[in-house]
Amino acid sequence: MEKLNFTLTDPAKLKDNLIRMIASDWMLVTAGTKEKFNTMTANWGGMGYLWNKNVVFVFLRPERYTYEFMERSEGFTLTFFDVQYRDALNLCGSRSGRECDKVTETGLTPFFTDSGYPAFTEARIVIECNKLYATQLIREAFTDQDPLNTHYRTKGGLHKIYIAEIIKCWTR
Repeated sequence: MEKLNFTLTDPAKLKDNLIRMIASDWMLVTAGTKEKFNTMTANWGGMGYLWNKNVVFVFLRPERYTYEFMERSEGFTLTFFDVQYRDALNLCGSRSGRECDKVTETGLTPFFTDSGYPAFTEARIVIECNKLYATQLIREAFTDQDPLNTHYRTKGGLHKIYIAEIIKCWTR
């Protein structure tokens, strides 16, 4: 990673506003292998400390192509970009990898971590994660019906939440 101009960073020392990074700046969730992977834009998730580990949590709908890769993989990456990559993030959030080659269309350059997880050289932050826990959200568990009524009115399944340990974090 050093050769890609990234510096290994303690995730607890990130100076960025994590809520803004995820909710407004967005991130790419990427899973798969060197042979085949997919990425998608996401803005639901977070970072914290759980089970004595630095963790992230992300949400994916079963209909998303990236979901298939997440299910087959032990881990994934989250990548965060500067504003000049907003068009690439828009494309990755609006087009399916089943129907287009997102890497070619965005011009992003993939690389693979030592664990073999795909990420992008243009990112300013790369977080490499190993899955710890995953569960499907269920309608009966919502104690407040507003999120259910607001975000799940249209067809499509409820999200699955993945909790993953941060195994490495790199910054520029």
